[in-house]
Amino acid sequence: MDVIQYLLSGDPAIRWQTMRDLTDAPTADVAAARARVATEGWGARLLAEQGDDGQWDGGTYRPGWADEERPFFDAWTATHFSLQSLWEFGLDPASPEARHAIRLVRENVRWENGGQAYFDGEVEPCINGIALAVGSYFGQPVEPIVTTILGQRLRDGGWNCWAEDGGAVSSFHSTMCVLDGLREWEAATGGTDASRDARLAGEEYLLERGLYRRRSTGMPADVRMTMLSFPPR
Repeated sequence: MDVIQYLLSGDPAIRWQTMRDLTDAPTADVAAARARVATEGWGARLLAEQGDDGQWDGGTYRPGWADEERPFFDAWTATHFSLQSLWEFGLDPASPEARHAIRLVRENVRWENGGQAYFDGEVEPCINGIALAVGSYFGQPVEPIVTTILGQRLRDGGWNCWAEDGGAVSSFHSTMCVLDGLREWEAATGGTDASRDARLAGEEYLLERGLYRRRSTGMPADVRMTMLSFPPR
């Protein structure tokens, strides 16, 4: 099987990134392929699911139908994760479809945590990391999220969403999410000395653990980290 041809036969979100990263396709051809994310396939289908209130599935982090008596039952259909997917698909931020969707989010969507505007972030670094990545990628001002994240770094160099509840050791997941956000923000703005220092410390935290292994035993922290899957929830 020709793997590249197989990838090129997939959804526009896969096709354009394959062209960019694995072929010598002209820049104009890559841009044309990328533009189809907004009008065909997964990207178009996801954009069509956004409500007039800017939300997906009636909620920001959790869908509106989620049972609040099951706080750790996470359905990945609400606004936060839909935006994450659009970022991962590579929806062109300059497209009319992206500008419309992001405007609705900016003007209407608030976090369940405390009613904060979506692009101001909330309190958990794993959530804020993705919101930072999304906002940076789509050209939104996200400095409040950066400020929050930089103030939450733990002594070992990473982040943990349970820090407010006494967690003193960083989490792989929280740290990866924050690094994604800081990388996108630095790409969009150039970043600051403080953001670069924090990113480098977080990267070192992961490298010391081989990305997904416990430092104490060398074993995977969770066997699911060895499984290839998308989305990587």
